[in-house]
Amino acid sequence: MRLIRVFVESALAPGVRIEAGGTAATHMTRVLRLVAGDPVTVFNGDGSDYPARIVALRGSRVDIEVLERLPARPESPLALALVQGIARAERMDLIVQKATELGVAAIHPVMTTRSVVRLDAKTTERKLAHWRGIVIAACEQCGRARLPAVAAPLPLSEWLVRPALESVRRLLLAVDAPESLGAAATGAGAIELLIGPEGGLDESERKSAASAGYRGCSIGPRVLRTETAALAALAVLQATAGDLG
Repeated sequence: MRLIRVFVESALAPGVRIEAGGTAATHMTRVLRLVAGDPVTVFNGDGSDYPARIVALRGSRVDIEVLERLPARPESPLALALVQGIARAERMDLIVQKATELGVAAIHPVMTTRSVVRLDAKTTERKLAHWRGIVIAACEQCGRARLPAVAAPLPLSEWLVRPALESVRRLLLAVDAPESLGAAATGAGAIELLIGPEGGLDESERKSAASAGYRGCSIGPRVLRTETAALAALAVLQATAGDLG
């Protein structure tokens, strides 16, 4: 039987009744066609799953009774943050979705010299809400009970002047780097992975990244699209130091 998981922004505990609305209710009633009495698992990002049942459907609202609290799938032991040069809409959406499925703890979109997408304040707010919606849907699908944080986009120059924690290993994917990504990640407990957008980072940005402590690493001789590079690199990192190996 398929496990139906739904994210809700409510405090959860056994015996509590909650009212779900918005996209969660729409998904349950119009997409999944659930009815009163159907089981559903709800989660709110606190790291637990809450088996529940639908009590009633009232128009655009769904009443849910929480039955118990269970531990969800464990998070990766590798604290992995993706610092991603903002790509075109569908490519960025894919990166956010698959990075969530691959267990990243945080996603930091950055604007670079070669970024095709340009964001103003209004567009940034809309994009951020859109990416967070993708994260929620990906967590519902893959079984994660903690949502990766999606930060507001920053210029890469502003990101690079932020001091990194001493325990974080900063890595930059670069096809011409002599060190392999797997070797650079071995033994790491926390990694920030920097990926350029379409066209990659320019030379000045790569030098600035190196000055900020990013080590150039390669996953092979082929030049990959930004979305391919990000997802392949995340898989290598999780297999080397996380929970995919």
